[in-house]
Amino acid sequence: MNVYKDINRLPTFQNAVVTIGTFDGVHLGHAHILSQLISEAKKINGTPVVITFYPHPKRVIEDIRNPLFILNTPEEKYRLLHKRGIGQIVVVPFDKAFAEQPAADYIRNFLADKFHPHTIIIGYDHRFGKNREGDYKLLEKEAGNYHYKVQEIPEHILQDVIISSTKIREALLSGDIDTAATYLGYHYFFTGTVIEGNKLGRTIGYPTANLQVEDEQKLIPANGVYAVTITMEADEKNSGNERQLSGMMNIGIRPTVDGSKRVIEVNIFDFDELIYGRKLTIGFKKWLRSEVKFNGLDALKQQLAADEIAARAALA
Repeated sequence: MNVYKDINRLPTFQNAVVTIGTFDGVHLGHAHILSQLISEAKKINGTPVVITFYPHPKRVIEDIRNPLFILNTPEEKYRLLHKRGIGQIVVVPFDKAFAEQPAADYIRNFLADKFHPHTIIIGYDHRFGKNREGDYKLLEKEAGNYHYKVQEIPEHILQDVIISSTKIREALLSGDIDTAATYLGYHYFFTGTVIEGNKLGRTIGYPTANLQVEDEQKLIPANGVYAVTITMEADEKNSGNERQLSGMMNIGIRPTVDGSKRVIEVNIFDFDELIYGRKLTIGFKKWLRSEVKFNGLDALKQQLAADEIAARAALA
């Protein structure tokens, strides 16, 4: 996999077949577009190229008071695209200057000059350039001048992408992990670094690793208790291999102990090591329950025992 972040230092792609999009989530709706891209490239012995953006364009051009939280960090997106068969990824630094360039300049100076595409695969409703004046028809009109072909992504596939992205976000924000996984084609996940907490869990027999999520733009699912898988980053102690673990995780303010700050804490089953500073990737497997305020620590401990039984069953 090659990820290019400097658009002024791109290689010459052989018979480039390109598509353009944010591809946030790299979900099953996106899979149809990527399959079409790869299929067309194979027909001409060409190179499938995905052009994507960072930051997400909506975070640049829309109301910053209501920021869009992303389903994938950039690195997560690149890995998921690679799993879908994409080996060439170009990341465009998206800013207002890029968004406001005239559409004709976008075609000439960006698409044609940087990629020399054989084929551009784009949706009928794709917009680009200042005031979103560029569209599929303009790309068709200019195709002869720059010697590329244009293919349209079918409307029903684009609708699948839009519907899927919306439903995934709505599902995660309501704790509906199953629906999110259905549309994603994989279990939602995030990566965090283990930081020090108040160590209360140790006193009731359920020590937790408190996590600080790497990217503040990453969408965090609804407050509640979840059954999760845990991938611990490789280290020398374990022969340089990742470790696959399981556990239960709470997202919330911990009302039983009068918490006010939202925290993410995971209890790792059958595990007793100090791992401060280590990175854990959490996979959401099952929603167990909402966060509840209990009448004291004994009641909380009793509920955690029941949560553990439920989580182990869900993960079995």
